[in-house]
Amino acid sequence: MSRPKLIKKLQQKNPKLNISEIVKIVDCFSDSIQYALINGRKVELRGFGSFFIKKIKEKYSARNPKTGKLIYVPEKNKVRFKASKNLKKIINE
Repeated sequence: MSRPKLIKKLQQKNPKLNISEIVKIVDCFSDSIQYALINGRKVELRGFGSFFIKKIKEKYSARNPKTGKLIYVPEKNKVRFKASKNLKKIINE
């Protein structure tokens, strides 16, 4: 689901709110998740899942698939998502 579709869905469920308020809510929600992840904290949404940061080790012997040359890949952080048991159950029904 894209961001505009999410905003339309929230507008349908909450007709008392106007679109600008819903956009602020969605932006605040996503900014809060980003801020927590940047600071190294885990974000857990009960019944949905959790977002967390995983460090990927540096690689000294990676190869460029196009040229075959050895390249260095620095250490980096990746965002990971783990679905909750409830979400997995709903999806697999």
